[in-house]
Amino acid sequence: MASGPGRRIAIVPARGGSKRIPDKNIVDFCGRPLMAHAIAAAATSGLFDTIHVSTDSDRIAEVAASLGHPAEFRRDPALADDHTPLLPVLRWVLEQYAMRGRGFDEVCLVMPTAPLIEATDLRGAHALYRAQGGGRSVLAVARLPVPVEWTLRLAADGALSPCQPGMDQMRSQDLAPAWYDSGTFIFLGRRDIEDGRIDMTRALGYPLARHKAVDIDEPEDLELAAIIFNGRTSRRNREAAR
Repeated sequence: MASGPGRRIAIVPARGGSKRIPDKNIVDFCGRPLMAHAIAAAATSGLFDTIHVSTDSDRIAEVAASLGHPAEFRRDPALADDHTPLLPVLRWVLEQYAMRGRGFDEVCLVMPTAPLIEATDLRGAHALYRAQGGGRSVLAVARLPVPVEWTLRLAADGALSPCQPGMDQMRSQDLAPAWYDSGTFIFLGRRDIEDGRIDMTRALGYPLARHKAVDIDEPEDLELAAIIFNGRTSRRNREAAR
């Protein structure tokens, strides 16, 4: 149960129909459905009164129920295609709950494809969200492994070209670090939900450890995340055995 003032909801957008990884949201990941890991982090955080899996898929809904979080309603199929942005989905979910007499003061979007996040990450980001009054979104971000000025474009024939010509030879110590959307979770400011878009000029960033920022879109992302997960689990088991 959430602590502190207000009611909080974590919304996990898990539609069916993934093409690059079939059944991506519920594919086996280290012995559990992929989305089970992010849902467990949300549940363990103790932040949320409700964890809602937003899906149009009966199969995904069955998995959500088996994890202890049955979907109270299915997502409108009109909001479940490849091109629908996530914020309209969140607004629709909140409207559905309002029709059922339930409102939420705070909203967190938790991606089902973020199996490496932990409850402590969500608690830390929420503390930042609360510290500024909840009016600004707090996005989990990760640091790029190299300066953004060093990035290159790769043509079909293998030719390389710098994204920022003239900057690719600068020393890393002379360049500011760059950060990117980790694709894992975000606490949403009220204005962003109402506007249907995240205003990055107002958003705050919550630094996420780089090894947790694996957003699974391709099969190789799944493999990389599993290597990190198993390595981390093995290390913790060794530490516990000491």
